Amino acid sequence: MVTAVLFDLDGTLAHTDPIHYQVWAELLENHGITLTPHFYQHHISGRQNRCLMADLFPHWALEEVDRFAHQKEALFRQRAQQLQPLPGALAFLQRIHRQGWGCALVTNAPRANTEFMVEILGLGPWLALIILGEEAPAPKPDPAPYQLALERLGVTADQAIAFEDSLPGIRAATGAGIPTIGLTTSHSPQDLRAMGAIAAIEDFEQVAKLAEFTDLFEGTL
Repeated sequence: MVTAVLFDLDGTLAHTDPIHYQVWAELLENHGITLTPHFYQHHISGRQNRCLMADLFPHWALEEVDRFAHQKEALFRQRAQQLQPLPGALAFLQRIHRQGWGCALVTNAPRANTEFMVEILGLGPWLALIILGEEAPAPKPDPAPYQLALERLGVTADQAIAFEDSLPGIRAATGAGIPTIGLTTSHSPQDLRAMGAIAAIEDFEQVAKLAEFTDLFEGTL
């Protein structure tokens, strides 16, 4: 039986990809790189900044990488002031809380972005734990952040379920052995399932429908 629910942040609890894409496109254009949706989905979305920047600019020193990343995330926060949770997200978090289940945020977002979004989305009261990829032994797609969340919540993988939107995120959660449901904010249902998601939904208002064809929630939702 499920006793803990783990969530990604960007693209899962809020539809942030349009803002991230716009900022990445503007900054990369200054370096002669024209961003495309395909490149963003497969090389940027869901990845930790230092890891993806090492692929984009392998000749850059770490200080230059961090300076670029800080600029990018500051622009994101500036443009995300009106960000809203995905439909049904807060109600679902409240229901998890009433069930007495563990609830964790597991994200590759940097700390400043995470704190900003937790506050602006009103997530704080419902999260028992926040795991940052940059503070785990390795970021997603490595399973380490999810393994750390399971350890700190005191549950096993078969007692948990994860919600993710990105391919690296699904790879990380399923790599930790956690049944994972994909959010279709950034990838198609087919891509999410191909990476290992057991189901795909548009938002958290569909969780009730999801419970109709899986026993993961054992009728409690």
